[in-house]
Amino acid sequence: MIDQEAIRKHIRGIIEALGDDPEREGLKETPERVARMYAEVFEGMNYTNDEIAEMFSKCFDVPENGNHDMVVVKDIDVFSYCEHHLALMYDMKVTVAYIPKGKVIGLSKIARIADMVAKRLQLQERIGTDIADVISKATGSPDVAVYIEGTHSCMTTRGIKKSAARTVTTTFRGRFEEDKELQNRLLLMIK
Repeated sequence: MIDQEAIRKHIRGIIEALGDDPEREGLKETPERVARMYAEVFEGMNYTNDEIAEMFSKCFDVPENGNHDMVVVKDIDVFSYCEHHLALMYDMKVTVAYIPKGKVIGLSKIARIADMVAKRLQLQERIGTDIADVISKATGSPDVAVYIEGTHSCMTTRGIKKSAARTVTTTFRGRFEEDKELQNRLLLMIK
C-alpha cells in the first residue's frame, strides 16, 4: 500500500530543499494534498498485473463459429508518470485490440485496465506491454495489440523542450505479431 505519511514527510522535505517555507500560507497543506493525490494517481502500484486481470476479468461467452473478428477500443485517455523523472506523461491515447477466444470482456473493463496499468511509475513501452499482458490473462486470448500515443513532460517542459513531440509505441502479441495484414488493418483503423 502507498505510505501517505512517508509521502507527506518527504514532500515537506522537498519544499524545504527548494528553499521555501512549508509553513507559509499556500504550502501548509501541500504535503497532505500531494499525499492524497499520489494515493490516487499511483493506485495501480498497489496491484500486480495478475491482480488487475482478476479484478477486471468478468467476461461473456460468445460462440466460436470460425469468426475471427477483432474487438477494438480506441482513444482511451490515460496519464502516467515517467519513472525516470517522475514527470507527467499526458495527452495519452490508448487503443486496445484483441481477437476473442470464446469470450469477450466488457468494453469498460478494457478502459479500466488501461487506466489502472497507467497509474504506476511507468515507461510508455511498459504500459503497452502490461496492458497486453492483463488483457490476455483476463480474456484468455493470446492475440492482443496495444497502440499508445502520448506526450512526455520530460521532453516538452525540460531538457530538449520540444513541445510538439509525441511518442508512439506498439505492442503486438500472437496473431497481431505474426500477421502483418492484421497489423496493418488495425493501424488503418486507428489513424
